[in-house]
Amino acid sequence: MQLPFQSDDLDLEAAIASARPQLVEFLSHRPGWLLTTSQRFLPVVALNSLDGITDHKEKVSVILELLEKAGPATWKQFAQYLCMECDLPLDLEILLMSSAGEGNLSQKQEVCAGVSAWSSVLKGSTRRRHSSSTVSDKAVKQQRLDSAEKYRYLLIDSICQRYGSRRAAGAAAQEQTQPLSFNQAFVNLVIRQSKASPLKERTDKPQEDVAGAPEPEGCADTALKVSDLFCSVGRSGMTKVIFLFGKPGTGKTMLMHRICQKWAEGVLPQFLFTFLFEFRQLNLLKRKLTLKELLFDLFLQPEDSPDAVFQYLLENARHTLIIFDGLDEFAANMDMSSSSKEGPALTSHMSISKLFAGLCHGKLLPGCTVLVTSRPKRLPDFLLNTVDLLAEIWGFDYEKVEEYVSHYFRQHSFKEQAIAHLKNNTKLLSMCLIPALCYVVCTCLEYLLLKHQVSVELPQTMTQFYIKMLLIFINKQQGENAGGEETQLNCNRKAILGLCDLALKGLEDNKLVFYLGDTPEHVKEFASLHGLLTVFEVKTSGTCPEAGYAFVHLSLQEFFAALCLMVSKKVDKNYLKKKFSLKSKWILKNEAKTEFMESFHIFLSGLSSKECRTFLMLLAEQDEAWVQDKQDTILQSLKKLAATQLTGPKVIELCHCTFETQDLKVAQHIASLLNFKYEFKNFRLTPLDMSALVFVINSSQDLTRLDFTGCLVDVDCLEILAGCKNVEHLSFRSRKCGDDFAAALSKSLQGMRSLKNLELTGGSITAEGMTSLVQVSSQYLQLEEINLQDNQIRDPEVKRMMDLFSRMEKLKKIDLSNNDLSVNAVLILAKEVIACQNATELHVRKDTVIIYFSGLSGKAPRSLDLRWKENKECVTPTRFVKLCLQNRSLSSQHAKEIVAILQRCPHLSEVDLSGNKLGDEGCSCLLESLPWLSISKQLDLSQNHLSVNGICSLLKSVNTCQKMMEVQISLCHETAVLRFTEDREFSSLLPREEPMFSTDDQQYEEENQTPTYPQKIRLTDSSFQASDLKKLFAVLKECSSISELDLSSNCLGDEGLLQLFQFLPNLKLLSSLKFNDNQISLNSVFFLAQSLPTLENIKMMNLSLGHPQVVHLTFWERIRVRSTSRGRSSFLAHPNYEAKGQCFRLRDCRVGPEDVTRLCQILAQCPHLTEIDLSGNSLSDQSVERLLSFLPYLCHLTLLSIRNNTFSPCCTVLLIKSINLCERIRVVEVRSSENAFLHLGASKRSQKTSCRLTDCAIGQGQIDELCGVLEQHGWLAEVDLSRNQLGDEGLRCLLDHLHRVPVTCSLNLSHNRISQDGVLHLISVFATSGNTTEVQVSLCSKATLIIKLTSRDDPRKILRLTECNFQPEHLEKLFLLLEQCTGLTEYISSNNNMTVQAAERLLRSLRKNLGPLKISIEEPWVFKESVMNLLELAVQACGNITEITICKDKTLFQLGVSFPHCLEKVESVVSRLNLYTPEIKHVCFYQRVLEKCAQLQELRWSHVELHNDEAEMLFRIFLLLPELKKFGLTSSSIMPSGIDYLITGLQNCQAIEELNLGYMKLSSAAIPKLVLGLREMPSLKRLILNHNSIGNDGCSRLTEALKNMHYMEEINLSHNKIGDPGLVNLAAVLLKMQNLKRIDLSGNSPSPAGGEKLMEALAYCTCIEELLLSRNVFGDRTAVKLALCLPHMTSLKILHLQNNNIGPAGGMKLARALVVCGLLEEISLSENDLGEGSIRALSEGLPCLEHLRKIDLKLCGITDEASKSLFHGFRQCPSMEEIILSWNALGDGGAQELASALPEMEKLKMLDLEKNHIGACGATKLAEELAKCPEIQFIRLWDNPVPKGLAENLTSQDPRICFSFY
Repeated sequence: MQLPFQSDDLDLEAAIASARPQLVEFLSHRPGWLLTTSQRFLPVVALNSLDGITDHKEKVSVILELLEKAGPATWKQFAQYLCMECDLPLDLEILLMSSAGEGNLSQKQEVCAGVSAWSSVLKGSTRRRHSSSTVSDKAVKQQRLDSAEKYRYLLIDSICQRYGSRRAAGAAAQEQTQPLSFNQAFVNLVIRQSKASPLKERTDKPQEDVAGAPEPEGCADTALKVSDLFCSVGRSGMTKVIFLFGKPGTGKTMLMHRICQKWAEGVLPQFLFTFLFEFRQLNLLKRKLTLKELLFDLFLQPEDSPDAVFQYLLENARHTLIIFDGLDEFAANMDMSSSSKEGPALTSHMSISKLFAGLCHGKLLPGCTVLVTSRPKRLPDFLLNTVDLLAEIWGFDYEKVEEYVSHYFRQHSFKEQAIAHLKNNTKLLSMCLIPALCYVVCTCLEYLLLKHQVSVELPQTMTQFYIKMLLIFINKQQGENAGGEETQLNCNRKAILGLCDLALKGLEDNKLVFYLGDTPEHVKEFASLHGLLTVFEVKTSGTCPEAGYAFVHLSLQEFFAALCLMVSKKVDKNYLKKKFSLKSKWILKNEAKTEFMESFHIFLSGLSSKECRTFLMLLAEQDEAWVQDKQDTILQSLKKLAATQLTGPKVIELCHCTFETQDLKVAQHIASLLNFKYEFKNFRLTPLDMSALVFVINSSQDLTRLDFTGCLVDVDCLEILAGCKNVEHLSFRSRKCGDDFAAALSKSLQGMRSLKNLELTGGSITAEGMTSLVQVSSQYLQLEEINLQDNQIRDPEVKRMMDLFSRMEKLKKIDLSNNDLSVNAVLILAKEVIACQNATELHVRKDTVIIYFSGLSGKAPRSLDLRWKENKECVTPTRFVKLCLQNRSLSSQHAKEIVAILQRCPHLSEVDLSGNKLGDEGCSCLLESLPWLSISKQLDLSQNHLSVNGICSLLKSVNTCQKMMEVQISLCHETAVLRFTEDREFSSLLPREEPMFSTDDQQYEEENQTPTYPQKIRLTDSSFQASDLKKLFAVLKECSSISELDLSSNCLGDEGLLQLFQFLPNLKLLSSLKFNDNQISLNSVFFLAQSLPTLENIKMMNLSLGHPQVVHLTFWERIRVRSTSRGRSSFLAHPNYEAKGQCFRLRDCRVGPEDVTRLCQILAQCPHLTEIDLSGNSLSDQSVERLLSFLPYLCHLTLLSIRNNTFSPCCTVLLIKSINLCERIRVVEVRSSENAFLHLGASKRSQKTSCRLTDCAIGQGQIDELCGVLEQHGWLAEVDLSRNQLGDEGLRCLLDHLHRVPVTCSLNLSHNRISQDGVLHLISVFATSGNTTEVQVSLCSKATLIIKLTSRDDPRKILRLTECNFQPEHLEKLFLLLEQCTGLTEYISSNNNMTVQAAERLLRSLRKNLGPLKISIEEPWVFKESVMNLLELAVQACGNITEITICKDKTLFQLGVSFPHCLEKVESVVSRLNLYTPEIKHVCFYQRVLEKCAQLQELRWSHVELHNDEAEMLFRIFLLLPELKKFGLTSSSIMPSGIDYLITGLQNCQAIEELNLGYMKLSSAAIPKLVLGLREMPSLKRLILNHNSIGNDGCSRLTEALKNMHYMEEINLSHNKIGDPGLVNLAAVLLKMQNLKRIDLSGNSPSPAGGEKLMEALAYCTCIEELLLSRNVFGDRTAVKLALCLPHMTSLKILHLQNNNIGPAGGMKLARALVVCGLLEEISLSENDLGEGSIRALSEGLPCLEHLRKIDLKLCGITDEASKSLFHGFRQCPSMEEIILSWNALGDGGAQELASALPEMEKLKMLDLEKNHIGACGATKLAEELAKCPEIQFIRLWDNPVPKGLAENLTSQDPRICFSFY
């Protein structure tokens, strides 16, 4: 029997244990062979135990265990036999040979020894197979094994030379010159694994937002060791892909070198082969490779038998590690075709991208392990589903920084000083978390400590550190004796600039590796000497390698590239802006052109700092201005970037750039632009990121908000965040935020004194974490809001928590929603909230739990143990608490506890218990306690399963609780709400209503000894039957103070209505009764109508039997009289009543003639009925006729409305006939055959009657009957038959009738399909008719036809023809008719196809016996014809020309002609003309003009172009005419010589009274000449010089001429750029202008001081009627001065002060002063911010302005509140015609108030409410009241928030209400 394993065989036992899993797997596929073989080594008895085992693996495991127990010798024999007989995998064969004693591959021994042992194992195993293998197979395998053995040794040796201890030993001498930590002791990095799928959901985002990291919210914060990376990733036998990403400088490349080194040392025994490829070198390959060439040619070529080695690699792929370093540095695009289903052939030549993809997908070398590193960026698409392990290299943490620094300074005595220096500097410590920066910082710190032992001042930014590092390396190499920094830079400038050029060119070409030819010799020597470039072998094929150069770190290349831009003379500002635009990096979704510029822009920003300016000046050999100009370019670009749309990562990078500048002004500017952009989602922030962010935020002058959602923020970041002083709102949302995070955050928050709002949501904070957080917060912070929703605070310590909250003086809100609080916890919380003296509200609804606080001092004592009711001597708290416990399954069992809680609070504002399960019992318990509860607003018991009995008990509380204001109940909707009056209203609410029915005063007083309040009862949607009313009324009878009762949407029917009216006398204070949707019939309608006389104080009865049914009765307000009883005051209602009008509305009810008769008989008995509305009742002609027959009996009726009722033409005539039936009718209006309105006056024949039948399909057939009606009624003011179907024949018929009827009215026949023939017939009647005074016709789209008739003698006879499209034959007929019309006084023709020749014919046709005739022609040719041609046309007219007007902008040619023609006054003018005959052309024409224009009084030319001839004629003829009184030349162009003619001519106009030279662009230079002319015009009354450029100097000169003009009545100098100097001179002249009536100085540029001077002068103009001062900047000072002067302007009629910067102060004074101007007709105060006080003052003065016709208050900020008094004032303005309130803030409330005032404004014609906030309710009310106002022409409502459908509907009902812009 063999002995078991002894202590000497422990290694053997371990070897067997290692080989067992693989051996079981291998032999489980050969169970028969194993059973047969084991019989050679084991007795048969031992194998009997296998009989019951069926599982192959279990059977194999038992056999192996038996072999092992048989002893070492047996096991060795079995292992040797197995290796000889079976073709085992190499690694298993090695392990078996080791267990058989043929060698020891323990990785603890030296590597070379291990390789030798491995070799002996392979040879031994080969020998043992001799007996079972052929000679050829044995030779092949032997060769493969020998070659693999040699190649593995070569790999280990090569890696040791490259990255291992051999290289370190050889490079020890260079340690002081290497800039990065190649030869520093390796400190383990912080690596965090992510369990999230690598960026699968983020492929559609731009690369700058992805950042290569997983979604941190789904990331497990799991720390990894390097060895953990290779443990069990992926499935067995499958390719494993490990992806490591990290920010620049975090040590990715060093870690890869470290892994290779450790493999070579035997630390990673699972890998037999390791290959490392750097993408920066792979970029250099231009050809395609096979996998074999990649491994051997580019990394290490086997010494012999490469095919055998490669075959061995394929067979043992799962023991191969391939590392790809720097995926982000790969310049080419990844080839997606490599991800196809069919793998590439091994011998195929492929691109690097295909080879990489094939390896990752397992299609090449399947089973191998691929390790990839990259900077943060989006993964290639083919890797998304391939990566088995995703992890991030964080760099160092604070512990590892200290470890690294300790090792770095291990040989220095100041090691502890260096460590302390870093620990005390948060910014430097944050930098050191990045290993590369840590080395740079240590290098600088070491250098400075060696030079200055006492005080050390380190750079502040990464850029400054790199500069310092460069200077230190130069100094170390060249020694201290080489001079200062300036000297050293001068000596090495050429090499440094060359290195800069090399770096920039490399980045621009995506080139990181340079060949010898790329690098100048002096640059290479300098960079290599100072450790800036590293040299290495570059293999691009199997040939000899070349030497390659690269910057030791990519960030160093970026630094020198940025430096190149700043010092190169070739780089201008535009190129610098282009490079720094960051658009390709920050905005585009595609790959950026400069992939390797991760830190480039940060370095550029750093080089723009003032601290770097001297360095740049020395290096560039330029002055400070040159360098500063480049730096400013960078800073300006940074500022612009802050104004763009930025995501979280972009904000962080911008903050880094800003931090590097160290410019506080730039940081402040950027912070102001970023103030609302600090939102960070789903990416990790490093401490360095946080430092940059804090720098920017602290630079701002404003408080800001920080929001971290799903971001990994570790404790180190929180410590930095503590220094952020300007954060007002801080938010974290992450499941990783637990109690530890809360504790760490609480420490950091102590320094954030500005913090008001803290959110920690979506985390895992428990009650313990919350308590610790709040405890700290209560001591240090002025927090106002804390949000802890969606955590795990299930059972908080409520009492302790509320005690802490009560100490927080500024606290306003705590959100504990979604924390799974139990019902008991909620009730305890309610109890504690009431006890907490600064808590104001607890809002609980399902999972929502929010506590609100007063935000006042929290030092008030808690009142949990004190009952306010019992301790009345204590100070009553002023707070009101709102308690909301919704949807928490509270039952009747909780009712008493709830009552107890409520009774503890002396002042509850609202209690909401809706959505629970209290039922009748629980609610009754609560209601019984109401008298002892202090609830000021409402109690909500909705959705608590109430029954009818529960409702009755609820109604009883109305009587027991005196402060009850309203009860709203609905069983169907499960609504039950009780509303109360607040305590402060208890003594101030005065009842102002009378009882509805007369009662005995004494009895009433006895029944009402307690105070009564108007109460509203709403019992709707409860399916009540009539049988239920008895029970309800029994309860309601006790409620004597009900003011509103709503029983809508029940099933009460006619019987219920009858019972209600029987009960109604009990409701003595009722003001509103609703009985809608209760299934009543028409009989109830008659019943209700019959009640009108008995309900004397009813205001309106609104009934409808449509859907929905409506029964709504409103009553006039009643007066309540105060009385006293038992020593205290109460309010008693008395039956005193003053009768007012009543309104009866019946809509949507089909009633026949008999029903109408019955209804009218009832209504005729109502003495106070003033309005009847029978809209939508489908009244027939017979019904309408019967209705109209009752009009004489409705003595007080003022309006009858019938809308939405189709009227036949016969019915329309019936409505017109009513004017003869009832003499009180003032207006009959029928629109669109659907809407009819009859307006009735108070007395008979007091006013004329208007008949308006628009769009009623009236044709020729109705004319006779219609005219018969009109013949009987002589008092007609207006007949409107527009939009009907009269046609020419209907017009003829109508004219025949009117010719015989002597009436005075306006007849509107627009839109009646009248043709040119019809127009001509009308003109023929007009020409011969004596009672037709005016005809206005237009046949264009407006289709206007208006005839004005008169029965009195009227000398006027006016004909207006517009766009009649006359043809020549029509014009000829027209001229013949006009020849007969000798009484014509005015003829206006506009665009009637009249040519110049036709105009001549017209002028010859128009004549009259005696008097004036005005002729106006508007045709396009007027604009084209010259002035001379138009004058030639003018002289064709008959009679003497008294007026010539030419307005080319309006294409208007107008003449005034007087008859008879005379020539007696021409001789004097002709004599003057003869004096200059030799100089004058066109003498004959001038003679004719003189003859025709000898009596010319008015000459007005506008927009004409005066040539020399016309200007000469103007001067020599027209301006010399003795009768000329008015001359105007405006907006015209004139030659310079013409100006001289004009000025000279004006000097001769001694009789002129009006001079208008507006828009003539007269400058101050022309004014002196004009003044000379003005001095010769002693009769001048009106001077108009608006819109010129007169200025101050010109105005001053004008005043010289105005001094002697004592008859001046009007001065217009508006828009002339006149300032204070000119205005002061003008004011001096105004003092003596006693006759001045109108002055316009709008649109000038005076100051308030000049305005005051002007107002003082105007006070002396006592006759002033129009004062126009709009669009100046007078301000309040001038307004106040004007207010003082207004009492002297007693004749003032028009005042315009639009846009004068008048504020509340000036507006108030001005408004109060307007009352003295009793003649005011028009006021414009628009575009001034008057304020509510000014509007109220104006409103109070409006009743004094009885002549006011128009008021303009546009854009004055008028609100609903201010408008109430304003509209009250409008009611008392009897002459008001136009109100402009557009562009204000009027809402529905203001619109409704205004609508109510409209019927009282009888003369109002136009109301402008555009651009306000009026909605559907306000617009509907306006339309409703507009029906009562027949005189209003339109109401403008454009751009108000009225639904489009409603707007169209309202306009269709009444076209006067306009929602369009035009």
